[in-house]
Amino acid sequence: MKSRPSSEESLLALVAREIPPPGAEVLTGIGDDCAVIRHPKGPRLLTLLKTDALVEGIHYAKGAPLHAVGWKALCRAVSDIAAMGGTPRHALVTVAAPATWGTAEWRALYRGLGRAARKFALSIVGGETVRSSGGAFVSVALTGEVPKDRLKLRSGGRPGDLVCVTGRLGGSFRSGRHLRFEPRVAEGRWLAAQRGVTAMMDLSDGLGSDLPKLASASGCSYRVDLPVLPRHPGCSVREAVSDGEDYELLLTLSPHGSNGLLRRWKKAFPRLPLTPIGKLLPPGEPSTPLAPGYDHLARTPRTR
Repeated sequence: MKSRPSSEESLLALVAREIPPPGAEVLTGIGDDCAVIRHPKGPRLLTLLKTDALVEGIHYAKGAPLHAVGWKALCRAVSDIAAMGGTPRHALVTVAAPATWGTAEWRALYRGLGRAARKFALSIVGGETVRSSGGAFVSVALTGEVPKDRLKLRSGGRPGDLVCVTGRLGGSFRSGRHLRFEPRVAEGRWLAAQRGVTAMMDLSDGLGSDLPKLASASGCSYRVDLPVLPRHPGCSVREAVSDGEDYELLLTLSPHGSNGLLRRWKKAFPRLPLTPIGKLLPPGEPSTPLAPGYDHLARTPRTR
């Protein structure tokens, strides 16, 4: 039987062994929401690099409105920039389209892409168009910037830090929110400016997959108080943990001064909750069992 990577994490480990090591200008490569590169303008600013792909039948259903597909395609990458505390800048968009697409389909897709670009003040500066023999495929490469002293990685958490999430979780595909979410760019920049925020990432594959990634990068275990998870109406705890496609921010806070930070958050973003859901633990302690979220390379992947 042919050997295959058992998960996205195992594939990343395989890839890292086959490619040359990054140059000295690369501060963070494979393994975080974005790559982090030294900025040509000087040491106080960093460049963020991100690519993301949207596949018909995986990330959206065949027949979904193409303007919504365009919005989602760009906003997925923007969400990763937001999770680093950054500002999106320039995008390249590659589209593989079925031969059945006409002018109306192309215009609808780029209407959504353009609306997202205007919303987040970024420029679409090029890309590629090719024919697909199957469904549509949209790939976005995005740059961003972040001040060096505000960069947030997955690896900054420490035992005792509070684990928090923005917004509410669960039911994204069932409700259609996965096609109309708004990346937390302003919120990510605000959090990155707070001294008590120690680590951050976006929630795209589900809390059950993404929290273990953050904890592993930080060298910690974790405890989650499942009943306090902020959920969308009608969603179970399991759905909040494993549905994915939430595009909220998952972050850790130093317990020192966290009450003050939470009060300031309420003043800055009164309509969006920031909820403590647990804490990071010393390595080796048992973590709360969580139903896994989506993994494209799992041996038996869930259907979205």
